[in-house]
Amino acid sequence: MSEQATRSTPDVIADLADADAEYREIDERIGEYGEETVEEVADAHGRATDLMARYEERATGTGRENFRKFVEFKGKFASLVEDLPEDLPAYDAFDAAGDRFDKNRLNERDFEGAREDLEPAAEVAGLLEDRREALSQYRGLRRDVERAVSAVENEIADRERLLELGDADLDAPVEEVRDPIESYNDAVSDAFDDFRREASARDLLDFVETTHDYPLVAFERPPENLRRYVGDREAGTEPIPDLLKYARYSNSKLDHYVDDPAALKRAVATNETYLERLDADPLRIEWPPRPAADLRWRVKELVSVVARFAPEEVVADLRDVQSVVRDEERFERLRTAAEADEQLSDAERRKVESGAVEEELAELRERKEKLDAALAEYPER
Repeated sequence: MSEQATRSTPDVIADLADADAEYREIDERIGEYGEETVEEVADAHGRATDLMARYEERATGTGRENFRKFVEFKGKFASLVEDLPEDLPAYDAFDAAGDRFDKNRLNERDFEGAREDLEPAAEVAGLLEDRREALSQYRGLRRDVERAVSAVENEIADRERLLELGDADLDAPVEEVRDPIESYNDAVSDAFDDFRREASARDLLDFVETTHDYPLVAFERPPENLRRYVGDREAGTEPIPDLLKYARYSNSKLDHYVDDPAALKRAVATNETYLERLDADPLRIEWPPRPAADLRWRVKELVSVVARFAPEEVVADLRDVQSVVRDEERFERLRTAAEADEQLSDAERRKVESGAVEEELAELRERKEKLDAALAEYPER
């Protein structure tokens, strides 16, 4: 478990409050100077430190070239200071640094001293970066609170679902829903096995490709090189089990069955896993089933898809499932009972019966209220 996940609600909110206070304090200091003024100080400080960095080695020491660079540096730095307004915050810092360079020779200690002189200006100039960092910290901590809200909402939903399952009627006749679903699942599995075994690979993959228009029937789309091969080659008229068998032959043996053994190997052998896994699972209905509204749409799509390859009796089984979903209120009661039977452990059932889940739910809702209040108090920036 992450450190963030284990932190308490008061800690997360307190961190956000501290970050908000720090940001506002820095922003107020900038406001006292004025945004443009601080930017002017930052610009002047940047130019001054850049000059010193560029000239420190070349303007110190002895020699004609060093002296020439010293004169050049001295003039540039003096001009920089002279161009600054005297009411600029930390002007005295720039002036002191300029005085330090107003001599006939410079050494490394002069530059070190000038940097110390410029520290008040660096502090003012640094307010902009300090505010950026404080804002980044604030935004990160606010996201932490948002994530905490999301996490507690999930926990609330889990507890509410536990209570719903705990109240389920375990003696409800769930077979009214289970039996037609099981009958359909068995029938569609058999029908798809027959289709896979008997239909040409071309027809089967064309069928799978058409299901892409039905988002609730989640077949994985066939690899493009495989589709091209079975669509263009004579071998595509063979069923998939035969193609898989051919792909395991040696090239010399395969030469008796197909025109281009290497092409079959490239298309079929490289997609063997996909072909082996191609089964009726996307056509089966889950147990326990989805909510009535979701299942109704899924069954509607399945009717259109299954009718493309399966006998009419399989579609009839699917329509039996469709009829069960029509009485939504009864279906949901039976579905909840089925989920309780499948999903609720003995320990969870005892927890519901003891009232512990309701206590946890109350605590979670209180925690969410505090987190929501914190997000309202500390807005996005």
